[in-house]
Amino acid sequence: MLTGKEKVSYGLGAVGKDMVYMLSASYILYYYQDLLGVSAIAMGIILLVARIFDAFNDPIMGIIVAKTKTRWGKFRPWLLIGTLTNAVVLYLMFSAPPSLNGNGLIAYAAVTYIVWGVTYTMMDIPYWSMIPAFTKGGKEREGLSALARSCAGVGSAVISIITVMSVFTLGMKFSPDAKNYQDCLAHIEEAKVAEEKEIAKYSQAYGIDAEVIEVYAEKVKENKGDKESLSFIESDEKDFIAAGMSEVELNNFKSLLVNVSLAEKESVKAKVPVERTGYKYFSLIVAVIFVVFIIITCLAIKEKSTVKFQSPGVGEMFKALFRNDQAVVIVAAIVMINTALYITSNLVIYFFKYDFNPAAFESNYSMFNMFGGGFQILAMMILFPLFRKFMNTVKIFYVSFFMAFTGYIILLFVALSGTSNFMVLIPSAFLIMSAIGMLNVVVTIFLANTVDYGELKNHRRDESVIFSMQTFVVKLASGISALIASLVLAICNINKDAINGSKLAASSTMGLRMSMTLIPLLVLVIGLIIFKSKFILTDKKVQEINEELAARGKRLEAISSENE
Repeated sequence: MLTGKEKVSYGLGAVGKDMVYMLSASYILYYYQDLLGVSAIAMGIILLVARIFDAFNDPIMGIIVAKTKTRWGKFRPWLLIGTLTNAVVLYLMFSAPPSLNGNGLIAYAAVTYIVWGVTYTMMDIPYWSMIPAFTKGGKEREGLSALARSCAGVGSAVISIITVMSVFTLGMKFSPDAKNYQDCLAHIEEAKVAEEKEIAKYSQAYGIDAEVIEVYAEKVKENKGDKESLSFIESDEKDFIAAGMSEVELNNFKSLLVNVSLAEKESVKAKVPVERTGYKYFSLIVAVIFVVFIIITCLAIKEKSTVKFQSPGVGEMFKALFRNDQAVVIVAAIVMINTALYITSNLVIYFFKYDFNPAAFESNYSMFNMFGGGFQILAMMILFPLFRKFMNTVKIFYVSFFMAFTGYIILLFVALSGTSNFMVLIPSAFLIMSAIGMLNVVVTIFLANTVDYGELKNHRRDESVIFSMQTFVVKLASGISALIASLVLAICNINKDAINGSKLAASSTMGLRMSMTLIPLLVLVIGLIIFKSKFILTDKKVQEINEELAARGKRLEAISSENE
C-alpha cells in the first residue's frame, strides 16, 4: 500500500509540471503573437512543427527511459534532469530579448519552444510511467491516477487563475516602462472625464438625448481616430447641428473624442513592455516552484516493482506499441479532449480582451478561469469519486462527454447573445471544465490499464513507451489547437495592430465566438465516435486481465522452480 507521504509527494510533482505545461500551452501564442508581434500564422507553424518533431522524440525518450538502469532507478534520474533543464528553457522562452524582431524573433521562438518540448518530455514520460511501476492494478492504481490528475488539474487551474493578474502586478512592479503606462492611464481618465462633461453640456444646452451623443462618441472612437473616415456619422452630426450645435463645437467635440481614442491606443502600446516584463518574472517563479516540487517527488517516490523484459530495439518497440490497439484508442481520445480544451483556452483570452468587456479584461478573465479551474479541481476530487461509487469508468466517460457538449452549446448561445454579463458564463464553465477534469482522470486510468492489456497480449510490459505517447499526444493536441487558433486569429484579423485598443469588428467578433465553441464541439464528437467504436477495456475486462496475468506469473514461477 502507498503511504500518505508518497501520495502527497507524487501529487506535488503533478502540480508543478502542469503549472509549467499550462503556462506554455495557454499563453505562448498570446505572448509571441499579441505582445511581441510575431504573426499568428508563423506561431501556428512553429507550434505544430515542434509537435511533429515530438512524434520522433517522445517514443525515443520512452525507449531511453525503459533501458535506463541506475542505483536510483530508471525513472527518477530523467525526471530530475528533465525538470532542471525544462525550468531553465521555460524562463528563456518567456524572456525574449527586446532587441530581437522579425526573423530573429521568430527563430528565437522556434528554438526555445522546440527545446522546451524536448526537455518537458524528459521528465513527463518517467513521471507518468511510474504509476504502473510502483502500483498494482485496480483500486490502488485508480486512486493514484485520480490523485495525480487532480493535482495536475490544480496546477493547471492555478496558472489559469493567477497568470494574467500576476503578470500585470509583476510588470507594474519591475518594468521600467510601468510609469509610462500609468501616465497613459491617467491621460485616458482625464480625457474621459472631459468627454463626459462635454456630453452633459451639449445634452443640456441643445436638448439632445445624452445616450444619442454617447452612441455617436463610440462610433468616432471605434473608428480608431481616423479623421478621414468618419463619413458614416454625418447623419448624426446633421441632427446635432439642426438642434443648434455650431460646427466649431462639433469639431472640438470630435477632436476630444479622437484624443480619447488615441490615448487608448497609446495605452495599449505602453502596456506591452509591462506585460513582457511580467511574463519574464512570472515564468521564473513558476520554474522555481516546478523544480522544488519535483525534487520532493524524487526524494519520496521509489519503484516498488519492476517487470524484467529484454530491452527491445526501436523497430520492435514501435511494433509493440501499435499492436496495443487499446492504447491507440485512448491516445486518440486524449488528443481530442485536449485539443478541444486548448482551442478554447487559446481563444478565450482574446474573447475577454477584445470582445466581451475589454475594460475589465484582467478581472473577468481571471474570474472566469478561477471558476473554471475550481470546477475542474472539484470534479476530479469530488465528482469523480462520487460518480465512481455507482458508475463504472466507461459510464463516467460518457457522462463527462455529455456535460462538455451541453456546456459548449450553452457557451455558444451566450456568445451569440452579445451580453457582457459575466455571470451567464458560469454554467458553461462548470459543465465544460468539470467534464474535462473527469475525462482527464478517466483516460489516465484507461491508459494505465492498457499497460496490463499490452503485457497480456504482447508478453511485454511497455509502460514507458505507452506513457510516452501520452506525453506526445497531449503536446500534439496543444500544437494542433495552437495552429487552429492561429488560423482563426489571422482569418478574423485579430491582432493588436488591427484593434488598437478598440472592440473587435462585427465579423471578427462572430468568427471568434463561433470558432471557440463549434470547433471544440466538433473535435469532441470525433473523439466520442472513435472511443465508442473501438474501446473494450471495461472494468470487468480489466479484472479478467489482472487475474490472467496473476495466473501466468504463478505458472512462470512454478516453471522456474522446477528448472532450479
